[in-house]
Amino acid sequence: MNRRTLLGSMGLMGGLAAAGTASARSSSSLHPDGGRSGPMNLITDVPGLKVGQAHSVEVRTGVTVILADTPATAAVDVRGGGPASRETDVLKPENLVQQVDAIVLSGGSVYGLGAGDGVTAWLGARGRGYGMGGAPGVPLSPIVPTVCLYDLANGGSKDWGMTPPYRDLAVTAAEAAADRFELGTAGAGYGAGAGSLKGGIGSASTVMTAGYTVGAVVAVNSVGSVVAPGGRTFWAAPYEIGDEFGGLGPAGLRAAVEDWGLAKVAARPRENTTIACIATDVALTRVECQRVAIMAQDGMARAIRPSHAPFDGDIVFVVSTEKQTLPEGAMRQLEVTRIGAVAADTLARAIARGVYHATPWPGTTGGTWRDLRGH
Repeated sequence: MNRRTLLGSMGLMGGLAAAGTASARSSSSLHPDGGRSGPMNLITDVPGLKVGQAHSVEVRTGVTVILADTPATAAVDVRGGGPASRETDVLKPENLVQQVDAIVLSGGSVYGLGAGDGVTAWLGARGRGYGMGGAPGVPLSPIVPTVCLYDLANGGSKDWGMTPPYRDLAVTAAEAAADRFELGTAGAGYGAGAGSLKGGIGSASTVMTAGYTVGAVVAVNSVGSVVAPGGRTFWAAPYEIGDEFGGLGPAGLRAAVEDWGLAKVAARPRENTTIACIATDVALTRVECQRVAIMAQDGMARAIRPSHAPFDGDIVFVVSTEKQTLPEGAMRQLEVTRIGAVAADTLARAIARGVYHATPWPGTTGGTWRDLRGH
């Protein structure tokens, strides 16, 4: 990786001020009907997680790594028609391994799957991974499910030959993992487009009235539009807490039948995809994580119109860091239902925040949510 590519990844530090300011402004804001955003309004408000990011300015792509401090119970739900993924089958309930060491979101379509190699090697070198008590010198096997969005046709330099940048970007991202991270044009969302607008990385968190924390991080690269036709109002507006993505309210939410507004009108298969990870500090079983993942997909449908199309590879992971416990019996499933509902709302908010914070690539202008006019 050349110096400029690495400098692109260091944009993390420069961008923290803007994202941090926005987070602080909406931190701990109360929703009228209960609950609030966490102190940072990021997925890392869920204890036991860190997030690192890196991107390449020249290639117009990047990687986001969600690192668990200890193995986390996980599940995945795939709804899009063109997914690019690795190690998602390992999370099926009938299979042996039920926990992950990290989740990777990447640009690059199938080339971006190499990001999982980088994080796997990075974790293995640190003694992390699944093992069955093998002989000395036998490495552990880190569990690193990886999913990718398509950003190959965004004008960046993709003449990498035999050395796609994703493994190196992933290692840089893992090294940078921290509690705070940049939103908008960063990480896996660096090369993304949300309908006809610049897409990006979004994140949000919710502290439920019961004290449970739910967080989301998402790379928004959708066919569908995140705003209602004819204006600037996010489809996710009813779920906004404070002014975390502009505070415009839901007054502009209207659309005629088949009016997709700023959706991509020339979409082609595998050139899109919104990829996300939900986290909670509640100790959930593998099957309960699956139900939350299924419910969380509704957050995409609330924030993007249309969603889950043949042109998308929409995927949602759920991880549980198991810091809090749920009651047993009938009340347990009610609490799982509440967590799933909050996960969907939190993901919708994160999608809007990713586009709200997106900025043009260096040397370009326009194409962002802030360039729109009207309500």
